[in-house]
Formats: sequence, structure tokens, C-alpha cells
Amino acid sequence: MEVPLSAGPGTPTRTPATPADARRTPIPGTPEFTAAVQDRLIEFFAARRPIVEPLGPVFVDAADTLERFVLRGGKRTRPAFAWTGWLGAGGDPDSAEAGAVLAACSALELLQACALIHDDIIDSSRTRRGFATVHVDFEQRHSERGWSGDAAHFGASVAILIGDLALAWADDLVHAAGLPPAALARFAPVWAQMRTEVLGGQLLDINGEAVGDESVEAALRINRYKTAAYTVERPLHLGAAIAAADRDLIAAYRTFGTDIGIAFQLRDDLLGVFGDPEVTGKPSGDDLREGKRTVLLAEALRRADATDPSAAHLLRTSIGTDLGADDVTRLRAVLTELGAVDEVERRIADLTDRGLAAIDSSSATPAAKEQLRGMALAATRRTA
Repeated sequence: MEVPLSAGPGTPTRTPATPADARRTPIPGTPEFTAAVQDRLIEFFAARRPIVEPLGPVFVDAADTLERFVLRGGKRTRPAFAWTGWLGAGGDPDSAEAGAVLAACSALELLQACALIHDDIIDSSRTRRGFATVHVDFEQRHSERGWSGDAAHFGASVAILIGDLALAWADDLVHAAGLPPAALARFAPVWAQMRTEVLGGQLLDINGEAVGDESVEAALRINRYKTAAYTVERPLHLGAAIAAADRDLIAAYRTFGTDIGIAFQLRDDLLGVFGDPEVTGKPSGDDLREGKRTVLLAEALRRADATDPSAAHLLRTSIGTDLGADDVTRLRAVLTELGAVDEVERRIADLTDRGLAAIDSSSATPAAKEQLRGMALAATRRTA
């Protein structure tokens, strides 16, 4: 399963796009699939240059930053789910339409870039995958060059616009992909729903932190719309829509996608507290410092309120503060002793089983079922 995209000023490995007639059918989860998506993205960014360059060097630099951010991505999980959804609904990887389908699937990487760039601003994250986040990168440029105004405000402002550019270009890539009109007409409403859901999920997250909603139900709702919908559920739905899948298969895809997507986020919640910084690329315990209202925290508070008021007080007064390493270690112990970690692991296992059962009983092709099973297990057992 793909880990979050990296960000910052580093330069990604960049190779010329493979000529269309030399491409082979990519299999999700393989280096060849990642390279095939990379090719589409490289081609798209190259096609944007004539539009960008007349605006001058400032905008060229911003577009280059977005390009570096996107091309430095990981396993291209969202395009992989969309592509697998298409194949599982009868899509022919050797058809004339396949190249256009893969290009449309690749647009999900630009949507992901928008979400991550904006999320880093909202969470005040300083690094992502070992690099400075986009807003920090531009904040540092402002400071180093002695420009006027507030450096942090400048960095956040530029990053917001770069994230907006990623969202706009995601739409552009979909429309430039070359899907047949009927397929694009089926694709468009699902794409629109997905964009709304991911933005709505982010707003629910911000509001939940502000009002102090500590319920497990609220945390699960955020996971459903902020992560599951655009990571697994809707990408599968998009692939199925292109292939004109029937309602039953779409329903199975959506059940699988919701359950595996939420399980993916629950694993992310555990990694946000217990993950190894050398593997995750983020400081240990960052979710605790940021005060994220995760299912892990909600479950811990529910249990502490019932059995250990002092632990409840410690959690409520500690999260969202500048915690040191010893503080993080102490809170980890509390979360574990309360049984919250075991409960989240149980939820991950139950969701994974339910998602796999939905796809196993569906009409998806045997190859797609096998592929989705492997992707689900990778998503829920990952270490980064």
C-alpha cells in the first residue's frame, strides 16, 4: 500500500516517458505499474509547460515544485485501485482504450497531491517523508532571501495555491486522457462525488478538533470520508464506471473500499503514535502533538473515562501540546494499558475480513480478486 507522498525541494528521479508503442500491460503493485503511471504524469507536466511559461519564472517555479512533489510519489496506490477496478469489471488491458484509462487513473495522484499539501498546512507539519513540506520550503526561501512580510504566511499562501493547482490539473488530466465520451460521462459524477467527499472529510476533521468531539463514531466518520473514499472506494468505483460495471459489482467494490480504506487509516493512526520515524519519515508521536482526534485516542478516552480518570486527565491535557520524547513514551504506555491499541487492531482485522468477503463473493474477475486481496493485506499490515 502506498505511503504518503514526499514533499519538499528534493529532485526526483526522472526518466523520459516510454514511447506509447513500447509500453506493456502494467500489473498494479509492480515497478512496471509505477513506471507506467510515472510516464503519464511526466507527459502531462510536459504538456502544461506552454501554458505555465508565459506567466513567468515565479509561476514556473511553483509548477516545478508541484511536479517534483508528484513525481517523487510512492507505489501509486490510488491509480492502482482504479486500474484494478476497471480490469475486474471486464476492462481489456490490451484494448485501444487502455492508455486513456491509465491516464485518467493517474489523475488521482494530482488529487492526492492537493490533499497532502493542504493537509500539511492544516496540521502544521514541518516534514513529509524526510523532506520539508511545501509550505515550509517556501517559508524558508522567504527567510533566506530576506523578503518583506511574514515568512510563514508567505509559505502557507504559496502552498495553498500549489495545492489548488494540483486539484485543477487533476481535472485537466482527466479531460485530456482521451476516454470515450460515454466512459467519461460515467466517470465524471463519481469523480465529482469523490472530490466533495475528501474536502468534506477534511472539514469534519478540523471541526472535530475545534469542538473537541471525542467520540469513536465521529473519528470513524472522518476516516470514511477523509481517507477511505478517495484512497480505495472511489478509485475502484471510477474504474468500474469506465468499464460500465453493473450495480452489484459497484456495491461490492464500495463495501470493500470503505472497509479496507478505514482499516488503512486505522493502521495509519497506530503508526502516527508508534511508528518508527526512520520508516514513516515523520517524527515519532506527531499525531499526539497535533492533537488528532483518531479512533485510537477516542477509544482510549472512552475506556479511561470508565475505569481510570487520571489516565483520562493525562490524555486530555497532553494531546495537542509540545510533547518531548519521554512524554510520548508515557502516553504510548497509557494507550496500550487501556486496551485501546488492541481494540484498534481488532477493528482492523474485522474490517479487513469483511472487505475481503465482499470482494470474494462479487462478480469481479478472478485475477482482480487476487490482486485486491493482496492490496488489502498490504494496506492493513504496513509499517509506513
